[in-house]
Amino acid sequence: MYSRTSEPVRLERDCPAVLVPQGEAVTLPAGSVGYITQALGGSFTVFVEGNLFRIAGSDADAIGKEPVAPPELPEDAADTDVEQLVWKQLRTCFDPEIPINVVDLGLIYECELGRNPEGERMVEIRMTLTAPGCGMGDILVDDVRAKVEMIPTIAEADVELVFDRRGTRR
Repeated sequence: MYSRTSEPVRLERDCPAVLVPQGEAVTLPAGSVGYITQALGGSFTVFVEGNLFRIAGSDADAIGKEPVAPPELPEDAADTDVEQLVWKQLRTCFDPEIPINVVDLGLIYECELGRNPEGERMVEIRMTLTAPGCGMGDILVDDVRAKVEMIPTIAEADVELVFDRRGTRR
């Protein structure tokens, strides 16, 4: 796990990124120079040519970093073990502008572990954003879903974006 930093970087290859806070997908060209402003939860926020960009952990090699290892569970993991790991994974999801995870920001309203008709584990999550017009909303939802679905034995994570605890959808 990394933290706030101002480490200089030079992109070693073309790299997909997301413009912060607009949420627009872009490609940063190899040779781009900037610095890491935040490196938390396995993703990186970099400042390049006057703009902030989020680089996914799976592209860490483009900035000379190692990707974060996926979560692990013992073979005989109980539902309580899985639920603890779900909350641990949620704490690796960070707003790219704020060095606080979505759990500690209070953005996770509900997280329930259950099973689908086939008996596979599923997680239902209801979350919100720091601001209703946040361009990074879809990116954060995808990050939450992807990190929870990385957990062994989780077949699916259903992440619903709402704007109040009762469930007003966007």
